[in-house]
Amino acid sequence: MLSQLSVKNLAVVEKLDLDFSSGMSTVTGETGAGKSILLQALNLTLGRRGDSTLVRHGKDKAEVSAVFDVANQKKVQHYLQAQSLEDEGECVLRRVISNDGRSKAFVNGASVPLSTLRGVGELLIDMHGQNEHQLLLRPDQQRALLDAYAQSDELCAQLNAIVAEYNTVSNQIDELSSNQDLKQQQKTLLQHQLQELEDAALTQDELDHIENDFKTQANAGSLIEKTSAILAQLEQESGVNEQLNSLSYELSIAAETDEKLSPISTLLSSAQVQTQESIYELTNYLSSLSVDEQTIAELEARLSELHDLSRKHNCQITQLIAARDKVADELESIGGAGASLDALQAKKGKLSGQYQTKAKLLSKARTEKAAHLSNAVTEAMQVLGMPGSEVKVDLPSKETGVHYNGNEGVDFLVKTNMGSDFKALKKVASGGELSRISLAISVVSSDSEYTPTLIFDEVDVGISGAVAEVVGQKLKQLSKHYQVICITHLAQVASFGQQHLRVSKAQQDDGAQTTVEQLSTDERVNEVARILGGATITEKARKAAEEMIKQSA
Repeated sequence: MLSQLSVKNLAVVEKLDLDFSSGMSTVTGETGAGKSILLQALNLTLGRRGDSTLVRHGKDKAEVSAVFDVANQKKVQHYLQAQSLEDEGECVLRRVISNDGRSKAFVNGASVPLSTLRGVGELLIDMHGQNEHQLLLRPDQQRALLDAYAQSDELCAQLNAIVAEYNTVSNQIDELSSNQDLKQQQKTLLQHQLQELEDAALTQDELDHIENDFKTQANAGSLIEKTSAILAQLEQESGVNEQLNSLSYELSIAAETDEKLSPISTLLSSAQVQTQESIYELTNYLSSLSVDEQTIAELEARLSELHDLSRKHNCQITQLIAARDKVADELESIGGAGASLDALQAKKGKLSGQYQTKAKLLSKARTEKAAHLSNAVTEAMQVLGMPGSEVKVDLPSKETGVHYNGNEGVDFLVKTNMGSDFKALKKVASGGELSRISLAISVVSSDSEYTPTLIFDEVDVGISGAVAEVVGQKLKQLSKHYQVICITHLAQVASFGQQHLRVSKAQQDDGAQTTVEQLSTDERVNEVARILGGATITEKARKAAEEMIKQSA
């Protein structure tokens, strides 16, 4: 609820600090005193439009702040937490407007965009002002009000969660389907590439050695000639091997005389052994070589095939098996996309079934309670000075499909005179009638969740006498569930307030000055007497005011 309102340098207000109580507060004052300045100040804190003309003449800026107790307001707390705005049981809205037209908004001391300020404000206050498009005129608020009255708001939330998931799956299906032609072309290409690689019968051993095998086979004649000549020099009589053998023997004899030669003898003996090993290896190598033109041709053809494949897959010959495995994985992935599409279609169908089940339950709950709400509001309007008027909660069907908030819309229709046609609530011409309809709906739905503070601006326009008293009774009844602030010009309504504020305006040297004061018991009697009897307060008017306040308590 609203607990404090502070205003500084706003239009005709220089400085104003007000404390509000729970229950019902009434605001009265002479015509032109500036009662609307309270609404203007609150509207600014709720994120409504403001400009430099609102800044008091001669001042740099105007400031308005409103403090709300939100300890029991879960919706508000959740919103603040979602916006990372700590609440600690209290919500402070502040607005600053400079004389150059710039505006700043704050929630709990943090600078925020106006959209955030409006978001918080819509959860805190509902303005019922004449000719003002209040929350009740909005289709989403009408739907929320009916669902709260029917206790189907949780069911609606569950349905909307299904719709959100359904839409996500539908978007995924559309995305996959739009790429199907491209994926089919890609699949055909990958299948061809994989078949080529599999037909090549690749082995890693062949890939690692084929280039060297071809080079060896192509140069076999030259290699045979060179290695044969080297082998001949190593193993012929008086060849290298024989010489090393002889020299090693002689050096070993000499080493027996001088042991310093022993290490050298060992090295020379080792050289001879290595030379003998080389002769064995060269002999084996020569036996493996042969000049075979057919083998050369086969190796050349195979190498050409592998080079072609490596160019196609932009890799080395030795990497062709890895390339084959990659193509197989991509092909499997595309095949899986088809399976994913089937799975998504199945999931979409399942979600559609779940939606229809929830939607039917929601439609049933709304249909039953819409009639009850229509009758109850219509009855309330009869005693609020609108005889012959009627309200009907209409549930127009939506097109076949899956929709947020169910298979039907929620429209509040009204006719203000017997015999006239039902019209949308927002098309009701009279501001006073609209306010009283809002009051009737608010009273009837007072067990439903609503904003914690309701403000009625001259809800009693065009009524008097007994009807005015009924309006006061209804507002008092409503204040058992919400904080009600009512700006009124009728004594019958003002007398029901638990808190009474009076607005007055005086001319001062620096211009008009509006003040608001909370009235004591005696001051309240005088104010109600003034409304009853005019500027001159008679004893008769005072007694009438006292009796009226006493009966309204």
